[in-house]
Amino acid sequence: MNDDTTTRDPESAPADETFGWTAEEPDGKGTAREWLTQLQSMMEQLADQAVPVIREVGAKAAELAALAGEKAGPAAQKAAEFTAEAGHKIAERGRDLAVELRRDRGEAAGPAATAVPPTPAEETPAVAPEDETIVQS
Repeated sequence: MNDDTTTRDPESAPADETFGWTAEEPDGKGTAREWLTQLQSMMEQLADQAVPVIREVGAKAAELAALAGEKAGPAAQKAAEFTAEAGHKIAERGRDLAVELRRDRGEAAGPAATAVPPTPAEETPAVAPEDETIVQS
């Protein structure tokens, strides 16, 4: 029976294949302790063997995340460019439609209503002349 509970390097030490039962003591406490010791030893061996596998899985996950980030960057840039182009095209179509609707409205109302009101971009802001002074009371 192996009561060694120290951790070992899983690559350098072979797995403990020894397993045996001893005669049961009258109260059963000795057997329970032995089982718990064996169970603890098996769990430590399993943990020692699992650490390199878990590290490798974590490293692979990090590599995949980096690759996904590298691939997503150019795709996101292309999507942004297409979105900007589509936005400009839609804005042009909207302006053209607005001009047509105003023109149609003007033709239907008669010659007096043919004047097309300026769009917000064409309006000039109202600025006070420089020589006038504002007097507040």
